[in-house]
Amino acid sequence: MLSIPIVDGNVSKETKMIPKWKIYPRSQGHSTVYLNNVVDDPSIEVGDYTIYDDFVNDPMDFQRNNVLYHYPECNHDKLRIGRFCSIACGAKFVFNAAFHSLKGLSSYTFPIFFEEWNLPSDVASIATAWDNRGDITIGNDVWIGYEAVVFAGVTIGDGAVIGTRAVVTKDVPPYTIVGGVPAKPIRRRFDDRTIERLEAIKWWNWDERRIEKAIPAIQSGDIDALELIGSGRCE
Repeated sequence: MLSIPIVDGNVSKETKMIPKWKIYPRSQGHSTVYLNNVVDDPSIEVGDYTIYDDFVNDPMDFQRNNVLYHYPECNHDKLRIGRFCSIACGAKFVFNAAFHSLKGLSSYTFPIFFEEWNLPSDVASIATAWDNRGDITIGNDVWIGYEAVVFAGVTIGDGAVIGTRAVVTKDVPPYTIVGGVPAKPIRRRFDDRTIERLEAIKWWNWDERRIEKAIPAIQSGDIDALELIGSGRCE
């Protein structure tokens, strides 16, 4: 379990366990976790209040079970997930080492087996076994469905929805619902003007007090009220 520095003045140099309420949003169940308090890999960045739910495996093992073929020491690749995202059971993030290089005449990963074939053993040479497609970037308020797969190099915009078992190989625009293999747009969640307003409001960056006040507007779809709360004119 992740530990954090104690910030009070009594024992500032020691560590303590994060209280369970910081990890588990619901006191009655431990299948859902706040993901940023679970991962400890510096190449995985997760925003506040993003949740992962797993009813098959321990959600505490997200880093091991769901972030695959991720070798940042070779590829310097990162997984970035924004705030208030919802990630369903079994969703996978597949990184660069999964994509065998197709630049040569064979897809076999000879450079990985350098001992067998008397090849260079430095990291740069080993990394030629696969194609480096880049990072995975997930925006804010994104919902990723059950057993969906997101490939390296993909950026998913704010407010997007990824359907169950979709395989996302290309970027997804903000507030777009995608599904299928490979994932394709199904529809946009809102009209252009509403999306522009939501992207300008960025409610997910507000402080907790303002978000709590805005929940009725968010859930009812009242963007006028949301803008008013964001402006501070209804304090």
